[in-house]
Amino acid sequence: MLIGDLILERLRRTYRLELGEFIAPRLRKRSLFEFIIGVMLSQNTSDKNAIRAYNRLVEIYGSPITPEKILSKPLEVLMDAIRPAGLYRVRASNIYELAKLFKNRDFIDELIRRLRESSIDEARRILQSLPGVGIKTADVVLSQYFGRPVFPIDTHIRRITRRLGYVKSGKYMDISRWWMENTSRENYVELHLLLITHGRRICRARNPRCDICPLRDMCSYGSGRGDV
Repeated sequence: MLIGDLILERLRRTYRLELGEFIAPRLRKRSLFEFIIGVMLSQNTSDKNAIRAYNRLVEIYGSPITPEKILSKPLEVLMDAIRPAGLYRVRASNIYELAKLFKNRDFIDELIRRLRESSIDEARRILQSLPGVGIKTADVVLSQYFGRPVFPIDTHIRRITRRLGYVKSGKYMDISRWWMENTSRENYVELHLLLITHGRRICRARNPRCDICPLRDMCSYGSGRGDV
């Protein structure tokens, strides 16, 4: 059995996956514009804060959130709406610029076609060319909206991977590649979400609960073999 699949089995026995705790799964059936906004709101903050900011957007702009609705109000209104997510000035500016692009139906159709048909690397580059979209946001869009085989890495997964001791590098693509090579493709999304859950509840940045960790015997940090 691949190591990633073994880790997934142990995490499945430990946690009940609560999709409502994550903003991306909530928005899978929404428009690509709305999905990207939701994932952007989760950058450098918790899903809890991102969900609060998204709910404020819905209260102010209505549902669904469209480019036209975003552009119909002053930028200051958008800033205030997404304040719970932090970095609201930068985020609002990026969302506003994104709305200007997405108000064009031909742009949306061509973007979706290219994201479906291009190689993973090219699709990632296309997404990263959009305002405010970084590599992790791009990978979440590819993974959870388009069902493409990528493994997004957030701060929890980066920390867990380093503590396990399987990847010495802290580089995003090195960590992502390791999980992809050591996990069955059909398990990517579930393992991604369960690793985040594990990072929030047990393998925390401060005071990790190694005594009850289901991965302790596999972990350099938890077994005392490492110091990450």
